[in-house]
Amino acid sequence: MYQRPRRNRRSEAIRSAVRETRLHPSQLVVPLFLTDGENHRQVIPSLSVAYRMSVDETEKEIAACLALGLDKFIIFPAVDDQLKDKVATYSYAEDNFYLKAVRRLKERYPEACFISDVAMDPYSSDGHDGYVENGKIINDITLPILQKMAVAQAQAGFDILGPQI
Repeated sequence: MYQRPRRNRRSEAIRSAVRETRLHPSQLVVPLFLTDGENHRQVIPSLSVAYRMSVDETEKEIAACLALGLDKFIIFPAVDDQLKDKVATYSYAEDNFYLKAVRRLKERYPEACFISDVAMDPYSSDGHDGYVENGKIINDITLPILQKMAVAQAQAGFDILGPQI
């Protein structure tokens, strides 16, 4: 090419219109996978750069992220199968490790934003986001369960509930 086209560089308005996308740490959300217990950090085989961590290990991860300017976290619980049932009762139980953990995290890191997905799948013996009957999701049964879950998560200290990002 003998001549460089400069039509996209004539003014700041044009340059800003064609500029590449820029990412900033304030735009990112860090996924965290929480499990019950202490001193637990296990690689997730299908996500080799992610770990299932106990709350004490999660605290270390959050501290490291905050130092990098990352302050938004979506937390997914890994619930033991024996705590699961058809109506996800453990999702709003007082002794739920996930709810206790976010209270602890919010107290320790009030500047952080904690996001939760309001869904039954981590707590359901069917493994679905909703109540399953005869192979179908029944919304009229699912919605009151999700409401209880959302109330419990909001009371625990989550800043954002649901898949709103």
